[in-house]
Amino acid sequence: MLYRRFKQGFSGFSGGTGRVRGSSSGMDHVPAFESHRYIRLLTFNIQVGINTASYHHYVTRSWQHVLPHRGRIDNLDRIANLLRNYDVVALQECDGGSLRSGYINQVQYLAEASGIPYWHQQLNRNLGPLAQHSNGLLSRYRPLDVTEHRLPGLLPGRGAIIARYGDEEDPLVLVMMHLSLSKAAQNRQLAYIHDLIADYQHVVLMGDLNNHAEQLLTNTPLKNANLIPLPATAHSFPSWRPERALDHILVSPSLEIRNSEVVSYPVSDHLPIAMDIALPKGYLETF
Repeated sequence: MLYRRFKQGFSGFSGGTGRVRGSSSGMDHVPAFESHRYIRLLTFNIQVGINTASYHHYVTRSWQHVLPHRGRIDNLDRIANLLRNYDVVALQECDGGSLRSGYINQVQYLAEASGIPYWHQQLNRNLGPLAQHSNGLLSRYRPLDVTEHRLPGLLPGRGAIIARYGDEEDPLVLVMMHLSLSKAAQNRQLAYIHDLIADYQHVVLMGDLNNHAEQLLTNTPLKNANLIPLPATAHSFPSWRPERALDHILVSPSLEIRNSEVVSYPVSDHLPIAMDIALPKGYLETF
């Protein structure tokens, strides 16, 4: 496994052997979806493993977006310690295996280090050996299918991953994404997402949406999606002094929210968001 090979054989940054395109672990050893229990969800913008703890770090540590740093692996291990507590994880701002990450696919590394059997990396912006901008999905359950979607925008490089679980005719649909910064681009992207989820009853949208929930659910194409947000006080950015709610888990009314929180785990410039959900009894009877 990548995690074990790296821990056993690391002797500095060299390479060019890592994958430079989106990839997946395969599902041979992934357990079936356990529909009878609640599901623990987490979304986390990991900022390619850079530990940012103040605004001046955006300047003093900016070189880590281009060049490797030994402390990055230690930070990824701290992130993995958190991820092992969850069932399905959405990751944003991962590197798929370039110079800055020491040619390590960070999605694969975090899956193996946290003991989560299924992972899927979506490569959104390919800068060759300099950077492999990616989203990631980690899952303890075997999804029915996983699809990648390129989100519209003036600048390419934003994407969404959709994973479906459970009943083929009435699935639980998880959409993991990282939206653009501009409101115009967000509206185009959310219109695209709304069309993808319109026919499903049990939907979860999760990721770095770069906007507050009130704006997303009242002034974008999501206004008719009937989704339930976290409290407006669920601030996730910046991690050292959270003032803005940019990271979200939005769910359909059919899904019972058992717990939701901003996780106090400052190892990126964003804090992770967690939610426990349960499917309705009528849905569970179909299994």
